[in-house]
Amino acid sequence: MPLTVDDVDRFESARPRLEAIAYRLLGSAHEAQDAVQETFLRWQAADIGAIEVPEAWLTKVLTNLCLNQLASARARRETYVGRWLPEPLLAGDPMLGPADTAEQRESVSYAVLTLMERLPPAERAVYVLRQAFDYPHREIAEILDITEAASQQMFHRAKKHVASGRARNDIDGAAARRIVEEFLSAAASGRTEELVRLLTGDAVSMGDGGGKVPARTKAFEGAASVAKFLLALFRSDEATRAVVGGTSDVYAWVANGEPAAVAVVDGRVVGILCLEVTADGITACRTQANPDKLERATAQWAAADHGEPLLRV
Repeated sequence: MPLTVDDVDRFESARPRLEAIAYRLLGSAHEAQDAVQETFLRWQAADIGAIEVPEAWLTKVLTNLCLNQLASARARRETYVGRWLPEPLLAGDPMLGPADTAEQRESVSYAVLTLMERLPPAERAVYVLRQAFDYPHREIAEILDITEAASQQMFHRAKKHVASGRARNDIDGAAARRIVEEFLSAAASGRTEELVRLLTGDAVSMGDGGGKVPARTKAFEGAASVAKFLLALFRSDEATRAVVGGTSDVYAWVANGEPAAVAVVDGRVVGILCLEVTADGITACRTQANPDKLERATAQWAAADHGEPLLRV
């Protein structure tokens, strides 16, 4: 039976929430959109009149599609060139989902998305549905076909794992800009000690080039090593410009709720460096340079009022 206008409207009203769930589960905006589109096809083929709670039905279908996707994604990432990092989203992207509470903001931070890659798929789903969307364990159990007790156990394990992997530090947009400004100033100074001062002693730096942009598989570890790498990264020379296709304008921004430096060449985002900040300093620098994972950011950037760059390299 063809969908009625009301059926389509009901799905479209749920789409933003579904996309936000899928993005947190998959770490990819493109894959999230594909999962939501497949959910729509399932909705189109269903006996909608027999569905008692459409929101619950849609969430269940989407979540299980994402779990299947995660299982195959893990196999694909074993052959991925270099280190795999999630796709960053710039501030204001509706796919980031709810951000009313510190827990919701944290659940979509770049640091936590990276940490969640280590969780079993079902555990990741429980964490996302509970932490970011406040689903009760009873509903999560129905979505995943598990017991309520199992849902609670999975959530506690996931939350413990995420908490052990990072120090929480909620930062507003103004503070994020100040952090990035200081960071870029130190990076442009050419002096290692300026950057070391901003980093924690056990700071790490890692990047994802997807085999299309040079990126070291092994992370740089320790303040001195990270500072040396960053100085080279922000050095203005022909080799750097050849890699990204021209002179980069670098801006202070926010991505996934974290301070970020966004590098742009002729309107195209060529890199997003997310800074994980604690009370002791910058503890992690994660750079996404794979052009396939920057297409959505580029589209958003074109519509943003981004002002003047802080650095040109």
